[in-house]
Amino acid sequence: MAAHSSAAVAHTGNNPFLRAVAAISTLAGWCSAGMIVLAVVITCQMITIRFVFNGSTVWQTEAVIYLVIAATLIGLPYVQRLRGHVNVDLIPISLAPRARMVMAVFTLSMSIAIIGVMVWYGYEYWHLAYERNWKSDTIWGGRLWIPYLSIPVGFGLLMLQLIADLVAVLTGVDKPFGLE
Repeated sequence: MAAHSSAAVAHTGNNPFLRAVAAISTLAGWCSAGMIVLAVVITCQMITIRFVFNGSTVWQTEAVIYLVIAATLIGLPYVQRLRGHVNVDLIPISLAPRARMVMAVFTLSMSIAIIGVMVWYGYEYWHLAYERNWKSDTIWGGRLWIPYLSIPVGFGLLMLQLIADLVAVLTGVDKPFGLE
């Protein structure tokens, strides 16, 4: 019989680094929510222009797509802080505390490394779009460096939250996988 996971919001204790990262992740979550609300408002405006006034829209669809993608990426650290990502904890539950700690450190370290690669290439991609002044192939012709900025920023903030999670586990502020 498997035990129930008690994983919840990442603990910060009195650690100033963990508190700062938690605040940054929470701010990112609020920004992400704001982008979603803005995308909904723009969608409503687009529907009004098209179906009420029988007009055409130029920038709305593209802006909504960019906002939703940016909201997803910028919201990553907040979801990690809330432990909202998909979690399969069957193995950690069945492990002894020491093995669970080793698995948590390994998993977080590998996650940090993989997200670090995403930050690196995301920054490179954003910088290329900025340097070459790439624009979308639409009538609006939006500058692509603006939505592409969400790639290194979102993954960078996720990496920061993962580092904070690792620090919390190593210092004993949080339990591995949030399990007692």
